[in-house]
Amino acid sequence: MRFRLLRRRLTISAPRMAVRSALPWPFRWVAVAVVLGFCAAIGLWAFEFGKGIAGLDSGTNEDLVRLRADLAKATGERDQAQAIANTAQTLLTTEKAAQKQVLAQKKQLENDIQVLRDDLGFFEKLIPSSGVEGIAIRGLQAEILEDRRLRWRMLLIQPQRNVAQFSGNLELSIAGTLNGKPWVLSPPPVQQGVKFTQFGRFQGVLEVPAQAVVMSISVKVLDGAVLKATQSAKL
Repeated sequence: MRFRLLRRRLTISAPRMAVRSALPWPFRWVAVAVVLGFCAAIGLWAFEFGKGIAGLDSGTNEDLVRLRADLAKATGERDQAQAIANTAQTLLTTEKAAQKQVLAQKKQLENDIQVLRDDLGFFEKLIPSSGVEGIAIRGLQAEILEDRRLRWRMLLIQPQRNVAQFSGNLELSIAGTLNGKPWVLSPPPVQQGVKFTQFGRFQGVLEVPAQAVVMSISVKVLDGAVLKATQSAKL
Protein backbone atom coordinates (compact mmCIF):
# COMPACT_ATOMS: atom_id res chain seq x y z
CA MET A 1 0.00 0.00 0.00
CA ARG A 2 2.77 2.38 0.87
CA PHE A 3 4.60 1.35 -2.24
CA ARG A 4 1.61 2.25 -4.40
CA LEU A 5 1.31 5.66 -2.87
CA LEU A 6 5.01 6.31 -3.30
CA ARG A 7 4.90 5.18 -6.91
CA ARG A 8 1.88 7.37 -7.65
CA ARG A 9 3.69 10.39 -6.31
CA LEU A 10 6.93 9.73 -8.21
CA THR A 11 5.44 8.77 -11.58
CA ILE A 12 3.55 10.66 -14.23
CA SER A 13 0.30 9.83 -12.69
CA ALA A 14 1.29 11.84 -9.64
CA PRO A 15 -1.03 14.86 -8.91
CA ARG A 16 -0.09 18.36 -10.37
CA MET A 17 1.45 21.07 -8.24
CA ALA A 18 1.23 24.92 -8.81
CA VAL A 19 3.92 27.23 -7.45
CA ARG A 20 2.73 30.81 -6.97
CA SER A 21 4.57 33.96 -5.86
CA ALA A 22 3.67 35.36 -2.55
CA LEU A 23 4.03 39.04 -3.91
CA PRO A 24 0.60 40.86 -4.29
CA TRP A 25 -0.35 42.24 -7.77
CA PRO A 26 -0.26 45.96 -6.81
CA PHE A 27 3.38 45.62 -5.92
CA ARG A 28 3.94 43.90 -9.22
CA TRP A 29 2.55 46.90 -11.14
CA VAL A 30 4.65 49.29 -9.08
CA ALA A 31 7.71 47.26 -9.88
CA VAL A 32 6.87 47.27 -13.59
CA ALA A 33 6.30 51.06 -13.53
CA VAL A 34 9.63 51.62 -11.81
CA VAL A 35 11.40 49.52 -14.40
CA LEU A 36 9.70 51.37 -17.31
CA GLY A 37 10.48 54.79 -15.78
CA PHE A 38 14.07 53.81 -15.29
CA CYS A 39 14.28 52.71 -18.92
CA ALA A 40 12.70 55.96 -20.11
CA ALA A 41 15.11 58.04 -18.02
CA ILE A 42 18.03 56.14 -19.49
CA GLY A 43 16.67 56.69 -23.02
CA LEU A 44 16.13 60.44 -22.46
CA TRP A 45 19.60 60.78 -21.00
CA ALA A 46 21.05 58.98 -23.98
CA PHE A 47 19.13 61.28 -26.38
CA GLU A 48 20.27 64.48 -24.66
CA PHE A 49 23.80 63.17 -24.40
CA GLY A 50 23.77 62.41 -28.12
CA LYS A 51 22.50 65.90 -28.93
CA GLY A 52 25.25 67.42 -26.82
CA ILE A 53 27.89 65.35 -28.55
CA ALA A 54 26.51 66.21 -32.00
CA GLY A 55 26.37 69.94 -31.12
CA LEU A 56 22.67 70.28 -31.97
CA ASP A 57 21.76 72.37 -28.91
CA SER A 58 24.35 75.11 -29.48
CA GLY A 59 23.53 75.38 -33.17
CA THR A 60 19.82 75.65 -32.49
CA ASN A 61 20.32 78.38 -29.89
CA GLU A 62 22.58 80.33 -32.24
CA ASP A 63 20.07 80.00 -35.07
CA LEU A 64 17.29 81.12 -32.76
CA VAL A 65 19.27 84.19 -31.69
CA ARG A 66 20.11 85.00 -35.32
CA LEU A 67 16.49 84.58 -36.41
CA ARG A 68 15.31 86.85 -33.62
CA ALA A 69 17.88 89.47 -34.65
CA ASP A 70 16.79 89.21 -38.31
CA LEU A 71 13.16 89.53 -37.25
CA ALA A 72 13.91 92.63 -35.19
CA LYS A 73 15.86 94.13 -38.10
CA ALA A 74 13.09 93.37 -40.59
CA THR A 75 10.51 94.84 -38.21
CA GLY A 76 12.56 98.02 -37.88
CA GLU A 77 12.95 98.32 -41.65
CA ARG A 78 9.23 97.77 -42.09
CA ASP A 79 8.40 100.46 -39.53
CA GLN A 80 10.84 102.85 -41.21
CA ALA A 81 9.35 102.15 -44.64
CA GLN A 82 5.83 102.65 -43.23
CA ALA A 83 6.87 105.97 -41.70
CA ILE A 84 8.34 107.09 -45.04
CA ALA A 85 5.16 106.01 -46.84
CA ASN A 86 3.02 107.91 -44.34
CA THR A 87 5.17 111.01 -44.77
CA ALA A 88 4.97 110.73 -48.54
CA GLN A 89 1.19 110.34 -48.37
CA THR A 90 0.94 113.39 -46.13
CA LEU A 91 3.11 115.42 -48.51
CA LEU A 92 1.06 114.25 -51.48
CA THR A 93 -2.19 115.21 -49.75
CA THR A 94 -0.74 118.60 -48.80
CA GLU A 95 0.46 119.15 -52.35
CA LYS A 96 -2.97 118.31 -53.77
CA ALA A 97 -4.61 120.70 -51.32
CA ALA A 98 -2.09 123.39 -52.24
CA GLN A 99 -2.77 122.83 -55.95
CA LYS A 100 -6.50 123.17 -55.38
CA GLN A 101 -5.92 126.35 -53.40
CA VAL A 102 -3.66 127.75 -56.12
CA LEU A 103 -6.24 126.94 -58.80
CA ALA A 104 -8.95 128.59 -56.72
CA GLN A 105 -6.77 131.67 -56.22
CA LYS A 106 -5.97 131.73 -59.93
CA LYS A 107 -9.65 131.58 -60.81
CA GLN A 108 -10.41 134.32 -58.29
CA LEU A 109 -7.65 136.51 -59.72
CA GLU A 110 -8.97 135.96 -63.23
CA ASN A 111 -12.43 136.99 -62.05
CA ASP A 112 -10.97 140.05 -60.30
CA ILE A 113 -9.08 141.01 -63.46
CA GLN A 114 -12.26 140.68 -65.51
CA VAL A 115 -14.15 142.82 -63.01
CA LEU A 116 -11.41 145.45 -63.13
CA ARG A 117 -11.52 145.44 -66.93
CA ASP A 118 -15.29 145.86 -66.84
CA ASP A 119 -14.96 148.69 -64.33
CA LEU A 120 -12.29 150.32 -66.46
CA GLY A 121 -14.51 150.20 -69.51
CA PHE A 122 -17.40 151.42 -67.40
CA PHE A 123 -15.52 154.41 -66.02
CA GLU A 124 -14.04 155.27 -69.42
CA LYS A 125 -17.58 155.91 -70.53
CA LEU A 126 -18.12 158.21 -67.58
CA ILE A 127 -15.72 160.90 -68.70
CA PRO A 128 -18.02 163.83 -69.49
CA SER A 129 -17.73 165.88 -72.63
CA SER A 130 -16.59 169.49 -72.27
CA GLY A 131 -19.29 172.09 -71.77
CA VAL A 132 -21.83 169.63 -70.28
CA GLU A 133 -24.07 171.16 -67.63
CA GLY A 134 -26.68 169.70 -65.31
CA ILE A 135 -26.85 165.98 -64.55
CA ALA A 136 -25.41 163.37 -66.90
CA ILE A 137 -26.00 159.63 -67.00
CA ARG A 138 -22.94 157.53 -67.82
CA GLY A 139 -22.32 153.83 -68.32
CA LEU A 140 -25.89 152.52 -68.18
CA GLN A 141 -25.64 148.71 -68.31
CA ALA A 142 -28.10 145.86 -67.73
CA GLU A 143 -28.00 142.06 -67.82
CA ILE A 144 -30.38 139.15 -67.23
CA LEU A 145 -29.40 136.93 -64.29
CA GLU A 146 -29.86 133.18 -64.03
CA ASP A 147 -33.03 133.60 -61.99
CA ARG A 148 -34.49 135.75 -64.83
CA ARG A 149 -34.12 139.00 -62.89
CA LEU A 150 -32.59 142.05 -64.54
CA ARG A 151 -29.61 143.75 -62.90
CA TRP A 152 -28.69 147.30 -63.88
CA ARG A 153 -26.03 149.85 -62.93
CA MET A 154 -24.98 153.36 -63.94
CA LEU A 155 -23.22 156.51 -62.78
CA LEU A 156 -24.78 159.94 -62.27
CA ILE A 157 -22.45 162.95 -62.37
CA GLN A 158 -22.60 166.72 -62.11
CA PRO A 159 -19.65 167.88 -64.20
CA GLN A 160 -19.57 171.39 -62.77
CA ARG A 161 -17.43 172.35 -59.83
CA ASN A 162 -18.81 173.43 -56.48
CA VAL A 163 -22.30 172.09 -57.18
CA ALA A 164 -24.98 171.55 -54.57
CA GLN A 165 -26.09 168.11 -53.55
CA PHE A 166 -28.74 166.67 -55.80
CA SER A 167 -31.66 164.80 -54.27
CA GLY A 168 -34.22 163.26 -56.58
CA ASN A 169 -35.53 160.03 -58.03
CA LEU A 170 -34.66 157.50 -60.68
CA GLU A 171 -37.44 156.15 -62.85
CA LEU A 172 -36.63 152.89 -64.62
CA SER A 173 -38.68 151.09 -67.22
CA ILE A 174 -37.94 148.05 -69.37
CA ALA A 175 -39.42 147.00 -72.69
CA GLY A 176 -39.45 143.86 -74.78
CA THR A 177 -41.84 141.09 -75.72
CA LEU A 178 -44.11 138.88 -73.64
CA ASN A 179 -45.62 135.77 -75.23
CA GLY A 180 -44.62 137.14 -78.63
CA LYS A 181 -46.29 140.53 -78.12
CA PRO A 182 -44.76 143.94 -77.31
CA TRP A 183 -44.44 144.46 -73.59
CA VAL A 184 -43.45 147.29 -71.23
CA LEU A 185 -43.01 147.11 -67.47
CA SER A 186 -45.95 149.20 -66.26
CA PRO A 187 -47.69 150.70 -64.33
CA PRO A 188 -46.09 152.36 -62.47
CA PRO A 189 -42.43 152.53 -63.51
CA VAL A 190 -39.94 151.57 -60.84
CA GLN A 191 -38.63 154.56 -58.88
CA GLN A 192 -35.60 154.79 -56.64
CA GLY A 193 -34.40 157.73 -54.60
CA VAL A 194 -30.92 159.11 -55.36
CA LYS A 195 -28.71 161.59 -53.58
CA PHE A 196 -25.20 162.66 -54.61
CA THR A 197 -23.00 165.73 -55.03
CA GLN A 198 -20.28 165.33 -57.66
CA PHE A 199 -21.03 161.77 -58.74
CA GLY A 200 -22.82 158.70 -57.50
CA ARG A 201 -22.86 155.08 -58.57
CA PHE A 202 -26.23 153.34 -58.48
CA GLN A 203 -27.37 149.81 -59.20
CA GLY A 204 -30.32 147.51 -58.55
CA VAL A 205 -32.35 144.49 -59.63
CA LEU A 206 -35.75 144.43 -61.35
CA GLU A 207 -38.23 141.57 -61.32
CA VAL A 208 -39.08 140.35 -64.81
CA PRO A 209 -41.82 137.86 -65.82
CA ALA A 210 -40.41 134.46 -66.68
CA GLN A 211 -41.87 134.53 -70.22
CA ALA A 212 -40.68 138.07 -70.97
CA VAL A 213 -37.82 138.85 -73.34
CA VAL A 214 -36.18 142.13 -72.29
CA MET A 215 -34.83 144.18 -75.16
CA SER A 216 -34.09 147.60 -73.63
CA ILE A 217 -33.99 149.59 -70.41
CA SER A 218 -34.69 153.30 -69.95
CA VAL A 219 -33.68 155.57 -67.04
CA LYS A 220 -34.97 159.02 -66.13
CA VAL A 221 -33.54 161.32 -63.46
CA LEU A 222 -36.30 163.44 -61.90
CA ASP A 223 -36.16 166.40 -59.56
CA GLY A 224 -39.70 166.25 -58.36
CA ALA A 225 -41.64 166.42 -61.62
CA VAL A 226 -38.75 168.03 -63.55
CA LEU A 227 -36.81 165.75 -65.90
CA LYS A 228 -33.07 166.22 -65.40
CA ALA A 229 -31.62 163.46 -67.58
CA THR A 230 -32.66 160.38 -69.49
CA GLN A 231 -30.90 157.51 -71.22
CA SER A 232 -31.74 154.16 -72.76
CA ALA A 233 -29.67 151.05 -73.40
CA LYS A 234 -30.33 147.90 -75.40
CA LEU A 235 -29.60 144.43 -74.06
